[in-house]
Parts: sequence; C-alpha cells; structure tokens
Amino acid sequence: MNIALESPDQPDVVELITELDRYQSALYPPESNHFVDIATLAQPGVLFAVARGSDGAAGACGAIVLGPDHGEIKRMYVHPRLRGQGVAKALLAFLETAARERGCTLLQLETGILQDEAIGLYKRCGYERRGPFGDYKEDPLSLFMAKRLA
Repeated sequence: MNIALESPDQPDVVELITELDRYQSALYPPESNHFVDIATLAQPGVLFAVARGSDGAAGACGAIVLGPDHGEIKRMYVHPRLRGQGVAKALLAFLETAARERGCTLLQLETGILQDEAIGLYKRCGYERRGPFGDYKEDPLSLFMAKRLA
C-alpha cells in the first residue's frame, strides 16, 4: 500500500467518496451527516491523502482540514476489500505526520456513533472523547474526539 497526498478530484477517489456518502447516508439522517465536498477537499489548507494498492487503484482516503488552532479529520474511508489490513491506521498516521509537519498540534473529529470500527481505530490511536467543537452542535448520533500531537 502506497499513501500520498493527492488531489481529491480524481475519478477513482471521487468513487471512494461517493461510496462513503452512500454508506453514511444509510446510517444517519441528513442533519447528522457533516459531509465535506470535493471542492472543499481540494482547497489549500486541506491535506488529502490516498492509499493505493500495488495495482495503483485507490483503496482508502482521508483528509485533515487545517485551521488556525486545530486540524479536523474528515472523509476517512477504507474500501471494504481492504479492511482489517491496517490501512486505516497507516492512513491516519500518515495524515497525523503531515499535519504535525505543518505545525498542527491538535486534531479533532466528529464521527457517527454507529461506526464502531472507526471509533475503535481512533481510540487505539490515542483520540479521546470531547464535546462538540467549531460549528458542531450536540447530536445524539455524533461522537466528538480529539488528540494532541507531540
């Protein structure tokens, strides 16, 4: 698996994000989905990473939107055929390193309460529960987490 910062508007990456949207839309009502579109992911100040297999196909993606006081993890998704192989952990570590290299010292995220695998990944990687941040409001279907970067 090769992980690199890439543009989010490539057809195979757009397909991954579309799969993620379908997955989350099936789990949560629209008001509990906090999607970031492709145009936003392509903006300066957004680190967008893609994990590709030996065949070059996009198999996972994730982003960090860098802000003045923290970075927010968005759009983490691993295609089902690659789950259970450590891809998400490697992708998250790659993004954390890229954010740290750009001076980011705090990462935050919002994820859904029905995504046990994602919650488990974030806990194993040192993220801790916290309350809503930024423009987020309390939502019984949302879980907020944060991690300080060394």
